[in-house]
Formats: sequence, C-alpha cells, structure tokens
Amino acid sequence: MSKWTTLSHEDIYENPWIKLEEHKVINPAGGKGIYGKVHFKNTAIGIIPLDENNNTWLVGQHRYTLDEWSWEIPEGGGPAGKEILDSAKRELLEETGLKAKQWKEILKAHLSNSVSDEVGFVFLAQGLGEGEHEREDTEADMKVWKLPFAETLEMVMQGKITDSLSVMGILKVARILGL
Repeated sequence: MSKWTTLSHEDIYENPWIKLEEHKVINPAGGKGIYGKVHFKNTAIGIIPLDENNNTWLVGQHRYTLDEWSWEIPEGGGPAGKEILDSAKRELLEETGLKAKQWKEILKAHLSNSVSDEVGFVFLAQGLGEGEHEREDTEADMKVWKLPFAETLEMVMQGKITDSLSVMGILKVARILGL
C-alpha cells in the first residue's frame, strides 16, 4: 500500500477554532506537491432530540460561510479533552432549552477528510424535559422548530436540510426507527 510522505509543514493561519497548515509532500505515486490541512480544535457534536411522539427539534440560523439560512439539528463544538457527551448536553440546552435523560451515541464521521481532520459525533437524546436556552452571541438570530421526525426526514430527502451532521444523523435515526 502506497502512502504519503511529509517532507515539511508550515502553520499558515491559526485562531481559537482552527489551524491551517501547508505540507510539502511526496504523494503515493512519488510526485512532489503540497497539501493543505485544516485542523479543528473542537469536536463537532450534533444532537437529535426525540420525544415519545417522535417529534424532534431543529434549529435555524443564518450561516455566515454560506450566506444563507440553514435548518439543522442542534449542534456545536466540544473542546478537545472534554467528554463529548458533556458537550452534547450543553449544546442541546444552549440551543433548544431541552434536557434529556437518555443519551446514545449513534454516529461518528469524518466531515471533510480530504482537507480536514474534523471529526463529528451525533447523539440521540430522549426522555426530554424543558429548561432555559443559553445561546451564544453568534446564535442571536437562531429559531427553534418542533416538528414530527418524519417531516425532518422529508426535508433531508428534498434537499432542504444540507448540513452534513444533520443529514447523516437524521438518516441514521430514520433507520433506527425503521422509516
């Protein structure tokens, strides 16, 4: 099996969330080149809250990078070294005001492995109770929408939900529910 060889790397840019690196490499065919890598400092975490009637909650917000509105499952970042379930509980409460008694990790995914080391996890949260949301400044325009899970699945199938963690998580829960 051929592999890549790293000759050197240079940090190009860094902020509290990401680091951009440029690597000088030899590719598996033996050619020299460069490879850009985005290192994510947080773990991506998504949550699908599901009540006893198979209702779920989506959050909507304007996404700066896309310059468009996006409906998604509640999600955010978990700091490196912190238990991802603790971060999932924090994100669910922060964005929806919900707490859950039962938690199950249902998905691990590498979100863009051709340019990034970002890894994401999705949890199914059940046994829901209401709390008070605690949104960050970047979430000031966020809307919360409670709807039947089957409608959420239909939004994925119609291309109305395009966020990768949301699509993967919703399809996984649909399989779990036998839909």
